Amino acid sequence: MKKLSMMFLAVILLLTFSAGSVSASSSSMLTNIEDVKGTKYKYGGNSTSGFDCSGFVRYIFDKMDIELPRRSADQALEGSKVAKTDLKVGDLVFFDTSGSNNGGITHVGIYVGDNKFAHSSSSKGVTIDSLNSSYYKPRYVTARRVISEEKYEKYVEASK
Repeated sequence: MKKLSMMFLAVILLLTFSAGSVSASSSSMLTNIEDVKGTKYKYGGNSTSGFDCSGFVRYIFDKMDIELPRRSADQALEGSKVAKTDLKVGDLVFFDTSGSNNGGITHVGIYVGDNKFAHSSSSKGVTIDSLNSSYYKPRYVTARRVISEEKYEKYVEASK
């Protein structure tokens, strides 16, 4: 599964740079995610020295000139609601990882396609996991679309 994810991101990176549609300085969303993959988890962290989940999301979206609130629960109020079956790359996905599974928002990630999402895990740092994993599937709460069509074309479509 990890090999498939890495191959998928490698192909996207190769296409991005060979097509010349996105410069290294403006980078695509997926390239920005790949650049920080493996960064350690740090509670309250919002930089490459360590991220928590909402700090990671804010860091990536800040590179696309999209401002988001600091907390994942507040981020879940932004943009428009998206059905799980209609997810697009760049949508925010939210989870209740509190242990009570009462629908409260305690974790956020960025949908990267193929039923996977990027996030900062307290055990693995910035990583990519499946929405259908035994841990995240029962904890999924909702998703939100916060990227405008214009920014989607500039930062997401350009990387495909």
